[in-house]
Amino acid sequence: MIETHDLTKRYGALLAVDNVSFTVNAGEVLGFLGPNGAGKTTTMRILTGYLPATAGDAQVAGFDVFEQPMEVKRRVGYLPERPPLYDELTVGRYLRFVAELRGVPKAKRLISIGDAMESVGLRGWERRIIGSLSKGYRQRVGLAQATLHQPEVLILDEPTSGLDPAQTVEIRALIRSLAGERTIVFSTHVLSEVEATCDAAVVISRGRVLAKGTLDEVRAGAVSGERCRVRVALAPKSDEATALTRKLGEIEAVQEVRAIVETTTDLEILIQANEDVRAAVARCVHEAGAPLTALERVHPSLEEAFLGLVGEDAGVQRAAESGE
Repeated sequence: MIETHDLTKRYGALLAVDNVSFTVNAGEVLGFLGPNGAGKTTTMRILTGYLPATAGDAQVAGFDVFEQPMEVKRRVGYLPERPPLYDELTVGRYLRFVAELRGVPKAKRLISIGDAMESVGLRGWERRIIGSLSKGYRQRVGLAQATLHQPEVLILDEPTSGLDPAQTVEIRALIRSLAGERTIVFSTHVLSEVEATCDAAVVISRGRVLAKGTLDEVRAGAVSGERCRVRVALAPKSDEATALTRKLGEIEAVQEVRAIVETTTDLEILIQANEDVRAAVARCVHEAGAPLTALERVHPSLEEAFLGLVGEDAGVQRAAESGE
């Protein structure tokens, strides 16, 4: 549904987007994840036809963004970080204005506006003045304007920026409810947004793609090695627990063994290794005669993956600047 190849954008000497390539499948929700200033907004503006690229190409819904911009715009709903709202208008009048701009046939406008308002929880708010609305409801109006022409693709730039926790949860739910029939790309630097809403992610920093794929692929690709968690019914301070911890550290490929939870009756240990060592851990626990109560593989969190990727990228940049 969306494909970019070596997308590049320069502002004079500033390279804002650096050979960005990724694909978004039909019906997928993609999180465009990166720190502030990473190039997320610039990339999304290029995809919507708002900005031209310096180099590269992009297709949306089968149409070339640069060769067929009007066809792309007919199929895209766009919500910028600051929704393009007119505070003096009522919600209904504003959406009628947008419907006219979008070329929605006159006979279908009321139905399209009603459906859009219903989908974002604004039914009955037609007469409300936009300037009187809270930030959360202004975002709903922004989502309504982005969806009223029934686009195949939604591109949302920081859709929960500035919202309180309750409003954030509501907007997340709205975005997820719009998925399936539509392909959605939204940018954010909030990791919980991606965890709660997305099927896949692209991690970008300083204009370059650092990782892309499903959330599991991004997590796995950013953190080296394997981790597992083992829990045994041993008192943490006992001689048996000390001996077991030592033996676990002697397993081939194990890099680190550390207690992560201690109670009076159970010892829980996190093991970092170069490979999957669960079978060896189970044997070790059995040979030690310790009652095994849990053994599971531990997947890295998206936060760990993000910090690892962005931190490594920043380190590479500092080394390059210092000539190391």
